[in-house]
Amino acid sequence: MKVSLSWLGTYLDLSMDSAQLTQALTMAGLEVEAVNDRFSFLDTVLVGRVAAVAPHPQANKIKLCQVQTGERTYSVVCGAPNVKPGMLAPLALPGTELIDGTILTHSTIRGQSSEGMLCSEVELGLGLDASGLMVLNKALNPGTSLNRALNLSDPVLDISLTPNRSDCLSIIGIAREVAGLQGTSIKRPVIQLPETHGNINDHTSVIIQATDHCPRYAARLMTNIKVAPSPFWLQDRLRSVGLRPINNLVDITNFVMLETGQPLHAFDFDHLTEHRIVVRTAEKGEKFTTLDNKVRELSPEMLMICDGQKPVGIGGGMGGLNSEIEGGTSRVLLESAYFNPISIRKTAKHLGLNSDAAHRFERGVDPHGTLYAIDRAAALIVQLGKGKLVGGTIDIRNDLPEPVVVRLSVPAANRTLGTNLDATLMADLLDAIEFKVSAPGDDELLVEVPSFRVDVSRPEDLMEEIARRWGYDKIPTTFTVIPAISQAASTLWIQRQLIRERLAGMGFNETINYSFIHKDSCDRINLGKDDIRRRQIEVLNPLSEDQAVLRTSLVPSLLETMQRNLARQTKTMKLFEVGKIFISRGADSLPVENDMLAGLWTGDSTTSGWFGKPVACDYYDLKGVIESLFMGLHLPSADFTKLEATKCTYTRPGVSARITLRGREVGILGEINAKVLDAYDLKQPAFFFEIDFRVLTELIPDSIVAQPLPKYPSTVRDATLIVDHDIEAQSLIARVKSMDQPLVEDVHIFDVYRGTPVPENRKSISLRIIYRSAQETLEDETVNQIHKEITNRLVAQFRADLPV
Repeated sequence: MKVSLSWLGTYLDLSMDSAQLTQALTMAGLEVEAVNDRFSFLDTVLVGRVAAVAPHPQANKIKLCQVQTGERTYSVVCGAPNVKPGMLAPLALPGTELIDGTILTHSTIRGQSSEGMLCSEVELGLGLDASGLMVLNKALNPGTSLNRALNLSDPVLDISLTPNRSDCLSIIGIAREVAGLQGTSIKRPVIQLPETHGNINDHTSVIIQATDHCPRYAARLMTNIKVAPSPFWLQDRLRSVGLRPINNLVDITNFVMLETGQPLHAFDFDHLTEHRIVVRTAEKGEKFTTLDNKVRELSPEMLMICDGQKPVGIGGGMGGLNSEIEGGTSRVLLESAYFNPISIRKTAKHLGLNSDAAHRFERGVDPHGTLYAIDRAAALIVQLGKGKLVGGTIDIRNDLPEPVVVRLSVPAANRTLGTNLDATLMADLLDAIEFKVSAPGDDELLVEVPSFRVDVSRPEDLMEEIARRWGYDKIPTTFTVIPAISQAASTLWIQRQLIRERLAGMGFNETINYSFIHKDSCDRINLGKDDIRRRQIEVLNPLSEDQAVLRTSLVPSLLETMQRNLARQTKTMKLFEVGKIFISRGADSLPVENDMLAGLWTGDSTTSGWFGKPVACDYYDLKGVIESLFMGLHLPSADFTKLEATKCTYTRPGVSARITLRGREVGILGEINAKVLDAYDLKQPAFFFEIDFRVLTELIPDSIVAQPLPKYPSTVRDATLIVDHDIEAQSLIARVKSMDQPLVEDVHIFDVYRGTPVPENRKSISLRIIYRSAQETLEDETVNQIHKEITNRLVAQFRADLPV
């Protein structure tokens, strides 16, 4: 809400300057975000003396002027008819922003350089005379900035209002607050309605069909109106708070809305079919063209203002193009209404209407301020439009909000606020902002809430009013008593931090996504119909379609993050997230909440440089990350076994694995399949892992047992077996470990080969087995015998062949 002090000062005598007012309002809960002098743009407009005027060599109607500012002389091209030597006029220098938004630059006009611009009143927003240059008093000193020369200063406060303070969406509302701070009273404009003729009921009528959406609707009629530009004082008021003047009728409705907080709307009466108003809800699929020339499709819960046949405005939002005020308008029907705030909010959100009227209606206007605003506007329209006022007001009222009376306990208020105020002081603080207070007892106040304070209904609301009126800075600061006993962080938190550090150390970036995802995410990652993760929990009032349900997997969020980054030309990403998933157990039970760890790698595994070209990441890169993570967590080596396609429908068959630790399945690893990539519009491969965080942390050891370094050397033997192509290499390693041979220290695969001379549907797998004894150096004969036994067992179990 913008408030100029010149406008504010018409409703009360200001005893505070802008700095004091800013501090006082902020401490009263109305935060002033900025203070700007609206005449500051005149700093670069100087008082100039026209020293010489000469004809332009290439144009008859413009002249070349030499303008002195004391320090130097400027060459200016000017077309004003009243320019003459010796006169003083405003000289705007390059960089000046004029009232219409134009920013002056050093220019060349018809081949002649112009170092500035001599200005009229209208170009500077200081008057309406556009016929020639603004003539300044000859007593002024050339070179002085115009705002200082004319003593022009008008600070404008930009006040940030919380949604509950709709009463301050008006100049009078702010004036009321300032009056309370100063201990003075406000001076409301006195309305003097002109002489009327006839009766409005003979010309028009109002029918409210949707009474729950529109509890009150008032109308007045004016005739013989002349649409014309507004007088300077009205234009200046609107410009002072950033509004652009249009014409006298529109400007008056905007002026009264800003003054009182009550939105108004003026209809061209001759454009209303049957000359009457019907307030109803829209029909399904009905379309309407608003004043901004947009065609909007309506729904049945939206409130419409209609004439005898068609809609002419969206209730509380925006008028229609079919009834707008035009240059030839002579009869005006003026609307002032109280609409249901919830109805207006829903309509504005659905249609994307961000009008000043909707902003006020959806927060709640004064239901009893309707007639004051319409009378104020009617008097101004007749005065400035030189028309006639038809007698009477149509005022249809239904179930308006009842007056609110609240009992406030003084001890309870002091206990809540941490103050020691007596009942008299509390009453004075409330009375200063027009609350009616009586004291039925020494420790209790009976408070009648004014109708413009639609946000106050409970004792706690009154306590807030007392606190901000007393001043938040006066309330003593207290601190919660906290025992000076430190507590060790939980094991789960430590483990979570450890996992984050390990992944960050491997170059991964942590992402934090919303717990809400799109409802079709399960379809996009191709989950099976019976997958437990399809048991989603819908959000009753989602912010958007993309946040309609609670997530049942972290994978959709990671893929959406990948999509956003690819769109910004980030091709390589290493991402991880630790977060909860939510599985529904039915409407009557709380959901299952599981902590999960998920990661994604796409793009390159190495960057380009003098040593070679970049290499794309693959399944084995991410598998190495998992193995390194487990090693850093002091976990045993994991088993990566074949993952059936039916178990995970969003991975590529043959490039995915089940991750097992100590016989417990902890997660999956693999490449995202092409169908899922297409669903997210992703054009490059991506590899991911998903781990049950709870199971993983249960397996992390609480302590580490150190072992002495081996004293004796190890011996290595290799074994190459030719097996069927569908046998997992991991199964060979698992079988060697299951033999419990005490001299086998480690076993791993160092080569897998398919092709000639290996037969078709077969593959060659090479194992490297490390032997070591803790008591002695092993002899070749001993190692060879053990190695031969292990090899024979593998050959027998897997029906393997040895290479020739």
